[in-house]
Amino acid sequence: MNKKRIADYLQLAIRASLEAGLQVLEIYSKEFDVDFKEDKSPLTIADTASHKIIEKYLTTTGLPVLSEEGKEIPFAVRKNWNVFWMVDPLDGTKEFIKRNGEFTINIALIQDRKPVLGVIYIPVQHLLYFGCEYTGSIKVTNAGETNDYDTTEAWVRAGKKLPLKTNRSIYTVVGSKSHLTPETKDYIDRLEMKHGRIDVLSRGSSLKICMIAEGSADIYPRFAPTMEWDIAAGHAIVKFAGCAITDINTGNELEYNGETLVNPWFIAQRST
Repeated sequence: MNKKRIADYLQLAIRASLEAGLQVLEIYSKEFDVDFKEDKSPLTIADTASHKIIEKYLTTTGLPVLSEEGKEIPFAVRKNWNVFWMVDPLDGTKEFIKRNGEFTINIALIQDRKPVLGVIYIPVQHLLYFGCEYTGSIKVTNAGETNDYDTTEAWVRAGKKLPLKTNRSIYTVVGSKSHLTPETKDYIDRLEMKHGRIDVLSRGSSLKICMIAEGSADIYPRFAPTMEWDIAAGHAIVKFAGCAITDINTGNELEYNGETLVNPWFIAQRST
């Protein structure tokens, strides 16, 4: 995929995430009902409203859209997709319900089962992360609030390239607020034995992956179930910041559009 097309798609994905973020914040500021899907995971009107807005933008590209809140698409159909959008319209619904602000809007473009573009928007903080091969990974503050640009190049100029410079000297592990499994705890204990003193931070949604990309954490071990749309956008941002997300069993980069859409256990980490 050429540079201009990627730039156009990236601008479109940013625009979609910002508009969806406005709608999500409007719902967040009011009382809302919580429903539950068949798998017992929570669902709010913010999830579906965000999905509709993002889908409106992305379908203009003519590419398929695979969204957590979209219509279920059989693998028999998906397996023939070479390029498609993967979307989590509200990653961290539990955090949204708790009103702690740690939820995100995630949009990724997948080509040949690998992420080639990713956008993560944190509406409460007006904080935008994005990345692709041609821009590297970028962090923009006040996005959609005081900063709103018409081109990818302008967004790049407005932001800071990742990873950011850091003076941290203590090895830092970031984990999930909702899924600290015994396996994860054992792994963190082993890291402490290796590195001596470590810091362990807890964050919701895709904020954990963003912390790896920007350099505020060193490693994120995820030894609990996740779906592909949970991490595809973050994977792109980590990847184009020079970091990695790998399958713990094979050591290979994660791939997408699998038959079940469930990720293997993985580790996201800064390059050493």
